[in-house]
Amino acid sequence: MEFRKPVPVSLRNHPQLNEKWLQGLIAEDPSLLGLGDLVVKDVERRQPRAGRLDLLLHDPETLTRYEVEIQLGATDEAHIIRTIEYWDIERKRYPQYEHVAVIVAEDVTTRFLNVISLFNAAIPLIAIQMRALEVGGLLTLNATTVLSHIRVGTDEEDEPGQATDRAYWISRGSESSVALADAVLGLVNAVTPGMALKYNRHYIGLARDGLADNFVQVRPRREHAIVEFRIPRADGVTAALDACGLDVLA
Repeated sequence: MEFRKPVPVSLRNHPQLNEKWLQGLIAEDPSLLGLGDLVVKDVERRQPRAGRLDLLLHDPETLTRYEVEIQLGATDEAHIIRTIEYWDIERKRYPQYEHVAVIVAEDVTTRFLNVISLFNAAIPLIAIQMRALEVGGLLTLNATTVLSHIRVGTDEEDEPGQATDRAYWISRGSESSVALADAVLGLVNAVTPGMALKYNRHYIGLARDGLADNFVQVRPRREHAIVEFRIPRADGVTAALDACGLDVLA
């Protein structure tokens, strides 16, 4: 097997390859970022009085959205502020999702990495260094996560066991958001009687005769609740959701 040493290529100084080109590659294949199996929700997403977000990516498994801003060359103050600003706008517009800000740059310098690390303690923030390399006349990209999202844990999550109770979820959410789980249970029992709520560490599920049957999961928050219905995809269901103005995730 022949070995060839990769040659770094500066996208910032390249006569043809630019930020739009890199944005298009990531939009075509979000796995280039190394953040998992994400889908593209939007490209050049217009922000109220704040320009356009380069990429909005979505993880349908965890209901997490990633606000991605791309910059060629080294990251700077404007890049960091813009990324956080777009993240803040999106999380306020769509509080039913978890949101993570993602900074992508050719060079994340030590100076700004220290600054970003300070934000990371309070803001879910990921910094990715994306560099282009030429190998044997071909161009490839190498993404390195230089700062990962630090999820702050709680004492409750550190305790062993998964079973919880209603009081636990009221403390994490609120009386009104947990009441939404009761409403969902009522709808379910109208169709298939005999179901009960089952309080787990990370969600409120369903059970029949004490056995879990989690085709519906509820995650109460302070002012709302995330409800996930695990049903087969069907054109009729999609059309009904569209008619109600609901957002259908692929």
